[in-house]
Amino acid sequence: MKTETPIKTAFVEDDEVTRECLTLLIGGTDGYVCVGSFPSVEDALKQGFTATPDVLLLDIHLPGMLGSEAVRLFSEKYPRLQILMLTVYAEQDKIFESICNGACGYLLKKTPPARLLESIREAHEGGAPMTPEIARKVLRLFQKTARPEETDEKLTPHELRLLSLLAQGTSYRDAAEQFRVSINTIRYHIRNIYDKLHVHSKSEAVSKAIRLRLIS
Repeated sequence: MKTETPIKTAFVEDDEVTRECLTLLIGGTDGYVCVGSFPSVEDALKQGFTATPDVLLLDIHLPGMLGSEAVRLFSEKYPRLQILMLTVYAEQDKIFESICNGACGYLLKKTPPARLLESIREAHEGGAPMTPEIARKVLRLFQKTARPEETDEKLTPHELRLLSLLAQGTSYRDAAEQFRVSINTIRYHIRNIYDKLHVHSKSEAVSKAIRLRLIS
């Protein structure tokens, strides 16, 4: 029987107690493995991970460089890395900055452990996990900053529906089930959406689609 490859998870969190709790949670749960735990962005970049992580939990407020600013650095260094932001408060400016820099999800620190683990898996599978109150703030932000733009090609109704699901945080796996197709087929449609919108990531695609008023 084939054993599922654990999701390599790392985190940057300056609170020692929270960091230890995350280490115990990840290390003690089947299907996950901790590959790095650091109190600051500088330490993470200097020391490096024991293995390239699949998902990084990144605190917003850190000593030195803020997590919202570091998203782009981690994304450039590890192109396949999925970054989930963690914060105590749902601050609109930091939410906007983090997502624009490449974060795929945004969670409050009070998120229950089971939901946190589920969110890590969702991010790993291509989803955009967010707590409900964060998701509402994100939608409000994009609606307020929406500007008419143009795109070379029109998205099909199928592609628009898929984009709407991604904006709601639906994972590729769940989208595949709803469309009754394979995950590879979903990935194919996503690539077409990227090409039409001239973007390179899920967050960029959702952001531009909202600005173009293709989805709401």
